[in-house]
Amino acid sequence: MLDRRQSTRDKVIYGGVAEIDERGTTTDCVVRNISEQGASLEFSSAVKLPKGRISLTIAQKGRSFLAKIIWWRDNFIGVAFSGGTPSALPVSDLEERLRKSEQKKR
Repeated sequence: MLDRRQSTRDKVIYGGVAEIDERGTTTDCVVRNISEQGASLEFSSAVKLPKGRISLTIAQKGRSFLAKIIWWRDNFIGVAFSGGTPSALPVSDLEERLRKSEQKKR
């Protein structure tokens, strides 16, 4: 199978939170692999996601990304990271919820 990625992805298991709309609706996910340009995400069940962009926060990396959805299969998606950070998104209690989620997963 031809791999069209610009760089190799590292296999990881990071807890993540995807912010899927302007109202701040979030859903937990697992980052399965990641590179500087994108990532593969797994959700606990099939979720309704926007066709365009999401905001992804990965607590273990201490970073947030704006990401474009490239492919989607059941509860797995592949995203490409945009250049900027999600600065235009409303301020929320996302960091605190991420910490609690990470503690719960441990």
